[in-house]
Amino acid sequence: MATTTTSPETDWRQEWFEFEDATYLNLAGQSPLPRVSVRAVEAALEAKKFPHHKTDATYFEVPDRIRECIAKLIGGKPAEIALTSGASAGVMAVAQGLNWQPGDEVVTAKGEFPLQYTGWKPMEEREGVKLKIVAPRGRFISADDLIGAMTPRTRVVSVSLVRYDDGSLLDAPRVAAACHKQGALLLLDVSQCCGAMPMNVHKLGADFLVCAGYKWLLSPFGTGFFWVNSKHLPSVRPGPFYWMAVQGSDNFSALNFDDPKPAPNAKRWDAPEWASYFNFNLAGMDTSVELVLRMGPERVAAHNRTLIDFMFERLPRDRCIPASPLDPAERGPYGCFCARSREKTTELYRRLRKENVIVSLREDNIRVSPHLYNTERDIDRLISVITP
Repeated sequence: MATTTTSPETDWRQEWFEFEDATYLNLAGQSPLPRVSVRAVEAALEAKKFPHHKTDATYFEVPDRIRECIAKLIGGKPAEIALTSGASAGVMAVAQGLNWQPGDEVVTAKGEFPLQYTGWKPMEEREGVKLKIVAPRGRFISADDLIGAMTPRTRVVSVSLVRYDDGSLLDAPRVAAACHKQGALLLLDVSQCCGAMPMNVHKLGADFLVCAGYKWLLSPFGTGFFWVNSKHLPSVRPGPFYWMAVQGSDNFSALNFDDPKPAPNAKRWDAPEWASYFNFNLAGMDTSVELVLRMGPERVAAHNRTLIDFMFERLPRDRCIPASPLDPAERGPYGCFCARSREKTTELYRRLRKENVIVSLREDNIRVSPHLYNTERDIDRLISVITP
């Protein structure tokens, strides 16, 4: 990584360890864990060696802090947030929690991230739900595509806010308005933008958000959250739930529940054995999301927009084609490009990996996802490798 140019007050590059042997442009694939988060995980490991130093309150302090930080990031409430092991857990909670009628529809998009299919496809056999997969009429999936596919039987539209394969940004408020006009619900996967773009759940109009933590939330793998609009809490049925998500479970001296009731908030969907200080991944997530707040999604978005625009300007157009919207208002915090054929794109990707320029190959596109530790020098390095 090159040393980033930041304000005199803060050099954000110092929050990470040096990649001395690589140019790392793959945060959408896997975030490097910040220094402060590594130290937090090490401290949690040490605490597990000597658990007598921790009080019962420790079990709740870390997860409560994380809920507060995520609520600030998305403009929601801590009580609306469940801590999960990834984005799939939230889709499963909605799929299993709604009351379905045979013939109900779930609308998603062609080429979506696989969790949209693994989460909803089994519901066809279980509940008689129909999964409708919508192909884009243009190059990128649009609000019009999704709205045009809705019918009176549509119960849920479930899609990514930012696509993992091309970086396109959905006009979610338009989709939400169409859903709510007919009583349908909108579920957004925000894994590829939460923490790297300003976000407000009420402006988005979503009913549910799901998110993996190991990308733009800078957290360990196996972390994430599920946000549910509080107005839906009474209507989404809980399945079997974590014992610490029982009403009154904060009183460890009286855990004999003959008739356990789920917590009245989104905590009822916390991942089992997860929401505790003694989960080492959660200890890392605690410090990571606090760092995300300190850096500010607005700063990350502006920084990445500059770098991706610079990349698109420098692409050798005789060999490469932008595969993301050129208008920054229509894409997420990264950009994609491809060569003139699938084979040539794969060849470029292999050349970049060989030269330790770390990017992702996703659905025949090369995805470039920088962060505050990257500079134009890193983009120059990428361009030099793909230019003969």
